[in-house]
Amino acid sequence: MISKSIKATILGSLILFASCKEESKTDKILMTDNVLLQEWKGPYEGVPAFDKMNVADVKEAVEKGMKRNLEEIEEIANNEEGPTFENTIIAMESAGKELNRVFTYYGIMSSNVSSPEFREIQAELAPKLSEFNSKITQNEKLFQRVKTVYDNSQVEPLEPQAQRVVDLIYKGFEMNGANLDAEKKKRYAEINKELSTLYTKFSNNVLHDEENYITYLTKDQLGGLSDGFIKSASKIASDNDKEGMYAITNTRSSMDPFLTYSTERELRKQVWENYYSRGDNGDEYDNNQLIAEILKLRKERVGLMGYDNYAQWRLQDRMAKNPENAMDLMLKVWPAATARVKEEVADMQEVANELGDDISIEPWDYRYYAEKVRQKKYDLDSDEVKQYLQLDKLTDAMFFTAGELFNYNFTPVEEGTVPVFHEDVKVWEVTDKDSGKHIGLWYLDPFARQGKRSGAWATTYRSYTSFEGEKNVLASNNSNFVKPAPGEAVLVSWDDATTFFHEFGHALHFFSSNVKYPTLNGGVRDYTEFQSQLLERWLFTDKVINQFLVHHETGEPIPAELVEKIKKASTFNQGFGTTEYLASALIDMKLHLADPTDIDIDKFERETLDELGMPKELPMRHRTPHFGHVFSGEGYATAYYGYMWADVLTSDASEAFREAPDGFYDKEVAAKLVKYLFAPRNAMDPAEAFRKFRGRDASIEALMRDRGFPVSQS
Repeated sequence: MISKSIKATILGSLILFASCKEESKTDKILMTDNVLLQEWKGPYEGVPAFDKMNVADVKEAVEKGMKRNLEEIEEIANNEEGPTFENTIIAMESAGKELNRVFTYYGIMSSNVSSPEFREIQAELAPKLSEFNSKITQNEKLFQRVKTVYDNSQVEPLEPQAQRVVDLIYKGFEMNGANLDAEKKKRYAEINKELSTLYTKFSNNVLHDEENYITYLTKDQLGGLSDGFIKSASKIASDNDKEGMYAITNTRSSMDPFLTYSTERELRKQVWENYYSRGDNGDEYDNNQLIAEILKLRKERVGLMGYDNYAQWRLQDRMAKNPENAMDLMLKVWPAATARVKEEVADMQEVANELGDDISIEPWDYRYYAEKVRQKKYDLDSDEVKQYLQLDKLTDAMFFTAGELFNYNFTPVEEGTVPVFHEDVKVWEVTDKDSGKHIGLWYLDPFARQGKRSGAWATTYRSYTSFEGEKNVLASNNSNFVKPAPGEAVLVSWDDATTFFHEFGHALHFFSSNVKYPTLNGGVRDYTEFQSQLLERWLFTDKVINQFLVHHETGEPIPAELVEKIKKASTFNQGFGTTEYLASALIDMKLHLADPTDIDIDKFERETLDELGMPKELPMRHRTPHFGHVFSGEGYATAYYGYMWADVLTSDASEAFREAPDGFYDKEVAAKLVKYLFAPRNAMDPAEAFRKFRGRDASIEALMRDRGFPVSQS
């Protein structure tokens, strides 16, 4: 997933005019000893001083940054000259640089190196940040200036990127209550303040359960697990003062392989229950009541502006446009996905019976027996494949792909040259292969650890803009691979390798940006996953497979017959993958379409899944009590369907490469890919951008073919 912007993580989907503003040598100097506020110094046009950040500096830095930003906003709002694009929109685009620097550090402390001390400060700051935001979005003088520029641009349009910025900023004000009367504005701000606190608490509750529900195994409970996994589990246990034991942490990267290979069914059940019960343990960290409160407040807030429900308000500026279109797409795919699950379960039950296992398939059995079906049907052992998927080689494969498509070169930065926030983080310089032009820096934080949120994400510390002179890009990818024992290779699953490519796709989207103004580096949520999902396809290309998938011990290339098995099995378990995802996306949408009065979250989830015909043998990918995409902020709220929307675009775009003379490495199609689908970011309407690339709108048929589902002939 793409990381929500730092400020969006904190404040939900509220419009933030300081967002994405980068430091400039022409900044008004803020005299302070607080490193979080200071201009970035050092090589590469200045880099964050990650080695000097301190939790003790956070509160002061945020408060001073907000104060300075509000002073800038007041200067713009009270400008005695008539509103123009330059003195209003450009001035807003340039504001908030100090605060944006603070939030770069804030985001790292929140996501990568969190601590109990930081979480206390985070909880204290959340309502203050909401108040700060409301002072901008509800600044009547500022809005009237923006409205004047917008109205004038409807008569005399500006150049395309300038017009797009004006349209987006005006729409942002409008969607955040700028047209409300004073009384409603007051309530709007109060709701945002309440929500900011709830979002922070939700996230911290999930992180608590991830950190505190660890399953420890003894030596006689390791059946089925690989040597590498065992060594890693031993090290994690040792690090937690459990010498001689083996730790299964409460994260997907640890849970998934354990459920796939462990022969200990009761332990599989325990690990499964720990993972899927995050935020749902009936204690002080339980999120069910928080979710109910969030839903009520969201509905009340959009009701102030005349919307029937939150989804209606949220989707108006997305590709789907309304919840009906999003639901229509999901419900077209749902029957084929659940039908495939029935076939998969029947295959698994048959294998279980053949093995003499007297069981009926339960959710904690799905991965285990699916793996056995994979071996039986395709003679494909996932653990055998894993021996050829080394993290460092996959990193090289991503660099190769970036070189072929984007003409980028990645060079390791000498250790100590650029400050990092943890010893595991490595940095590369990105340059143009032909001209040698510096493009930016890529940070990689690959391993799971205490205080790091689960999952995988990409984010930017500095985005490209050119309105104040060209800015280089500082971007990162963050994963939660299980750190190996010393001297051991980092081996990952095919799914994890795909996710690694996915997140790198986001980074390439950042690096290839060619926009003038900071606002245009934002994204349309049901489109921003498209570019990253598309990049996953290059993992499956012969050039990557033949060069970079080599055995971690022998160095031998992956055998052609094993590759053929992987390709034949490419649609295997699509019932599971599609259904667990769609269940979460459907619940997200239905929760926001429902009446939240007296809602019982657990009951709603259970009854809605029953109505949909959710197979009992598998869970939602993200159960509601830990659905951070939707309830730790607002970036994906009623927008989790966006992965499926983006996948329709991905499948169709992939066929453009398959149809090209040189396939996925066709230079002409690659040039169009960069020009229309990556470089514009949000400077162009996404639907228009796709049509320029493909020559038409996307079709769902390509998606159904990709997943091995029946394609409608109507």
